[in-house]
Amino acid sequence: MDPSLRAARVATFVYFVLNGTLVGMWVVQIPAIEERVGFSHSTLGGFLVLLGLGAFVGMQVAGRLADRLGTQVVVPATGVLCSAALVLPGLPRDPWTLAGALLVFGFGNGCLDVSMNAHAVHVEKAYDRPVMSAFHATFSVGGVIAALVGAGAASAGMSPAATLGATGVVGIVTALVSARGLLPAAPTSATATPTATAEGEGEPATKPRTAPRHIWILAAVALMIMLCEGAANDWSALHLKTILGAPARTAAFGYGTYAATMTIGRLLTDRLTARFGPVAILRHGSAMAAVGITIVALSPWIWPVFAGWALFGLGLSGLIPQLFSAAGHADPSAAGTNVSRVAGLGYLGMLAGPAVIGWMTHLVALNHTFLLMTLLCVIAAATAGILRTGSDRTREMVQSSR
Repeated sequence: MDPSLRAARVATFVYFVLNGTLVGMWVVQIPAIEERVGFSHSTLGGFLVLLGLGAFVGMQVAGRLADRLGTQVVVPATGVLCSAALVLPGLPRDPWTLAGALLVFGFGNGCLDVSMNAHAVHVEKAYDRPVMSAFHATFSVGGVIAALVGAGAASAGMSPAATLGATGVVGIVTALVSARGLLPAAPTSATATPTATAEGEGEPATKPRTAPRHIWILAAVALMIMLCEGAANDWSALHLKTILGAPARTAAFGYGTYAATMTIGRLLTDRLTARFGPVAILRHGSAMAAVGITIVALSPWIWPVFAGWALFGLGLSGLIPQLFSAAGHADPSAAGTNVSRVAGLGYLGMLAGPAVIGWMTHLVALNHTFLLMTLLCVIAAATAGILRTGSDRTREMVQSSR
């Protein structure tokens, strides 16, 4: 294997870990920042929307820049931006400056998220086999690093600003050093060059750009799946505590079970995708998630609920990487833009998920609101054919004609 390709894969892993660490460091500092600024939980929840808004805008900007300038330039630049912006939420002592800090950090996070995923698409194309899910798994590794570092910093009495600032400096160095391993931008052409073919003259040598409708369908599926992820993140522990009466220490294992199986699933998904294809991963993964969350919604016992969260995490684990990969490969010359569309709409779903479930609790019990996620997973399974490529269709036609 070409050493430069192996180096590019390692560098991509580093940026995913970096992104997970930066986001995780902000998360572990939320209680201290909330106390210093004097927020209530409800007020902080509203301000977190600004973080999501900044990320959404950053995704759209970075996607286009990645296509125009190349991911080799944009990925390290956004890594530096996100790392430098990390210190900002640790500085404010009033709501308005914190609002601005969250917008800027969210913007940097969105830029890094999309640009590193666009580069991951190029790496996957060069490998000519699925590698996307493993990248997403290492994002979770960054969260673990952040939890350990944050706990150590708190024990040492470091302030949020000092902790976030030190992490940001390490992040800047990491982003710059890792840049040397990234793949150079591949030359692309917006127009096809006519060539003669066996079936006729003047056929285009390159594929035309994929219709935006295809990309928006991928984005809609991403919204549904990430809405489910967001709801699980915020409501899994509370469900066990309020509906089933589990003590707090037991309730925490609901989210832990879900997160663990999701990480394990992402480490395994690339091999499964290579063997069975992305359509099967989306279809059967969504079906598994639907079964898992239905068990959670209907079971009156704790242990089946743990099993349900485990199935839910395992089923969802490989879905978003398939959608990002499909969006990036649909048109290599617009990989960043297409990934930004899918990631952006998906991110809105993740933000909306907790709010939608919260609103529905005014109408039905919390556990019954989870049936909405069952419905969304069933819809995702039914639309899995959107990942079928032209070569897949040709192979199926040949097989059916035998």
